[in-house]
Amino acid sequence: MKIERIEVRHVRLRLKAPFETSFGSKQDIDHVIVRVDADGVTGWGEGACQATPYYSPDTYQTTIHILKDFIVPAVLGQDLSWPGELPPAVRKIRGHPYAKAALDMALWDLEARRRGVTVASLLGGTRRRIESGVSLGLEAGGFDALRPAIDKALAAGYKRIKLKIKPGQDEALAKGFRQQYPKTALMLDANSAYTLADLPLFERLDAYDLMMIEQPLAHDDIIDHATLQKAVRTPICLDESIHSAADGRKALDLGACRIINIKVGRVGGLSEAKRLHDVCAERGAPVWCGGQHEFGIGRAANVAIASLPGFTLPGDVSGSDRYYVEDIAEPPFYVQDGTLPVPTGPGLGVEVVPERLERFTVSKLEFRA
Repeated sequence: MKIERIEVRHVRLRLKAPFETSFGSKQDIDHVIVRVDADGVTGWGEGACQATPYYSPDTYQTTIHILKDFIVPAVLGQDLSWPGELPPAVRKIRGHPYAKAALDMALWDLEARRRGVTVASLLGGTRRRIESGVSLGLEAGGFDALRPAIDKALAAGYKRIKLKIKPGQDEALAKGFRQQYPKTALMLDANSAYTLADLPLFERLDAYDLMMIEQPLAHDDIIDHATLQKAVRTPICLDESIHSAADGRKALDLGACRIINIKVGRVGGLSEAKRLHDVCAERGAPVWCGGQHEFGIGRAANVAIASLPGFTLPGDVSGSDRYYVEDIAEPPFYVQDGTLPVPTGPGLGVEVVPERLERFTVSKLEFRA
């Protein structure tokens, strides 16, 4: 496929309600949308970066900069034979996974559409539906304030609940949840808010029968996580620490975790996400697909990657109606019996709605070969 045209957009959508983590609260979500045209076919990708450099060094501004000044010039006019085949000029860029992910995703969508197949099948996916969990942000009122959202999620059939935690809002949440929902699968997500000095807390959390604790320690650490994992029964899951298949291999071999959260944007695209999945599968480590408030394009990519056989745990790929009043792509994804369908249409299986895309676009760049 010869890359004839690339479009880079900054798109902003508003959440139905603010979402709070240990990083802070947010209501507007700024992502980067990439369109790639080749051989008369269009592919779409999404860089699910954030407006702030707290979860990742990347922001939507840096993502647009790297695409405009480095990735697009390296790819435009090139003839690529496979979605994962990127020119050396792109491969040698250090970091900036969200810029790479947006292009990589668009190329997978484009190639699958050219062949008339789904991205899921092109990746090697085997599932027709994927299990879905839900992630709930912090609330000022603690566990009691979260109960209506938990009840709503369980009534909708979500397979597990993930609660965000931070110092001062942790054990009481786990205790309150387990008292009210003794059989419901629960995991906690710390977003790097703790240190090894908090080991007594994590030892106490063993009592609450957790599926896992996600990224409790520093965002760039695997050494201290290995110490923590040896000291507790609850499986540690790594998120921010894992940027590639190589990182996953090192963390698992070191014993820093037993589970890995695979986020397509964080690891640089579907190509690297598949490689990380394969590394974990070789070591018998379960994986699940994390979410970053993706719009419809990125959500479809998450569903596609989660159709691979190693994704044995419910992910954060919630229904489309959970976060946004209006999305930029159709059809929406709806949870039924705790699962989401893997699209059967060509490519990612969703179509961008031009009027909505224009309405929610903050800025646009266009490049032609």
